Amino acid sequence: MSRENVVIVGAGPVGFLTALGLARQGIEVTIIDAASVIVRSPRAAVYFHTTLAILDKLGLLEEAEAIGYRNSGFAMHYPATGEVVRTDMRDNPEPGQAITYNLHFGQHLLAELVMSHLQRLPNARVLFNHRLVGLQQQDGGVRLTIETPGDETKMHANWVIGTDGARSTVRRLLGMEFEGHTWPERFVATNIEYDFSAHGYADANMVVDPENWAVIAKLGRDNLWRVTYGEDAELDEAATLDRLPDRFAQILPGPEAYRIENFSPYRVHERCAPSFRVGRVLLAGDAAHACNPCGGLGLTTGVIDADALSAVLGAVVRGRAGEHVLDFYARERRRVFLEVTSPLASNFKRQLAERDPERAAIDKARVLENARVRHDISQAPALSAMILGTPMPV
Repeated sequence: MSRENVVIVGAGPVGFLTALGLARQGIEVTIIDAASVIVRSPRAAVYFHTTLAILDKLGLLEEAEAIGYRNSGFAMHYPATGEVVRTDMRDNPEPGQAITYNLHFGQHLLAELVMSHLQRLPNARVLFNHRLVGLQQQDGGVRLTIETPGDETKMHANWVIGTDGARSTVRRLLGMEFEGHTWPERFVATNIEYDFSAHGYADANMVVDPENWAVIAKLGRDNLWRVTYGEDAELDEAATLDRLPDRFAQILPGPEAYRIENFSPYRVHERCAPSFRVGRVLLAGDAAHACNPCGGLGLTTGVIDADALSAVLGAVVRGRAGEHVLDFYARERRRVFLEVTSPLASNFKRQLAERDPERAAIDKARVLENARVRHDISQAPALSAMILGTPMPV
């Protein structure tokens, strides 16, 4: 049985960022994931200034900018009236906000970037094709049972972090419920080539319509865009794909040809684990909490989790803080999700498909304010600074 210091289950951006933050402190870290490679299906694509500040702190921002597409504009489209409400974050930066733009690029590219830095460190390793099937806390640590192709192995870890998504195996093996609700419709994320710019679209857009709402964002310097819309949850994947041309005929602003690069239907949840810590096992990202993607808050919140957790667990492992700081992490990150992140995300989702004309008018008046509030979920001063008493440039 191998003995590990920290094992992180889940090879996505949150897992990799947590691992890099710990490994940079000299802590031995192992990431395991059941998949054979980083998942490339359409997922998060827009990174706000809060996330970019964390990447900058880790020395990753310059490379992220080389990969991504810089954008500061945002537009709300109202097809029923033809109105478009625009905002630019450069016009109303938050106090102390140094970065006044977003970056757009696929979530898998962020994971690959962070992994490339992690793999340069001698105290970090990444193990794909390693599926967690058993977890037991004992002897001041955690015993893990892991399936690999054609074999089964054991690990003993001092600490385990679950960053393995909304269907988290870690959370399930802890016996935790995932409290909350599932949205009635299925979301469909597509990457398509289409010239939205020719129709006056900003690089980030929300289309407000009861039947044909959509979130549309440019993914890079070429003409690749992410289009996410709602679909009948009763349809299977094949039927959803068959209906896509009809849906795009309603959603796209013109009749020009398009090319689909990726297509991914999925169910969307507003859920939260009852605790983000059980003994020596901690949760972060979608394993701890899940929200709809309409406001771009899911991965943003997960990245903040990673920043805070790597700081506080690193302090515990290095003897700079007692384990009580982990309880504070668990309590505060859960509170922020329930009181700030999930309500904001739910409100964005409601606005997109609002049927009541009066509420829609009120929503429209608040769009500019909401566009600014959307980024303010990091709870300044940063959680890790609140716990450790050290300044954090977030």
